[in-house]
Amino acid sequence: MSRVLVLNATFEPLAVVSTRRAVCLVMADKVETLQSSGRAFRSERSVVDVPSVVRLSRYVPVQRARYRNPNRRAVLARDRGSCQYCGGKAETVDHVVPRSRGGGHTWENVVAACRRCNAKKRDRFLTESGMRLRRRPQLPSQWAWVEVAAGGVPDSWAPYLRYLDRQSA
Repeated sequence: MSRVLVLNATFEPLAVVSTRRAVCLVMADKVETLQSSGRAFRSERSVVDVPSVVRLSRYVPVQRARYRNPNRRAVLARDRGSCQYCGGKAETVDHVVPRSRGGGHTWENVVAACRRCNAKKRDRFLTESGMRLRRRPQLPSQWAWVEVAAGGVPDSWAPYLRYLDRQSA
């Protein structure tokens, strides 16, 4: 099932929900459809367009801190699924400064890595392993959670998101 971007009344990205949930919100008049997906849910008596982007009718206050501790899915999304050591396809995450040697589980210390590079580095520092990072790890962009929640950012969402820093990959 595809996902729908939910914007606050101020057009700020708020959540990513299932199409079923978005259709329920549309039918309850809690949101307005800004972008349609071109598909429809049909019942015996009605047809409801499936939205791609919706906006809440009323403003909902949100907490500003969207950053949580990194998890595998989020780190792979931030690093675009490529190993930060060799550039290959990443399947795991690696702590640049190993946790066994005082490194923390923070965005600035976790990178995506392929199994081979992760096994080669083990619990050593970069200088000890002779490996180099292709790009320094950093906190993801403010709206990166949207990409993680949706498993990617559809082109129809681009006008509603202010970040789209894909070019930095």
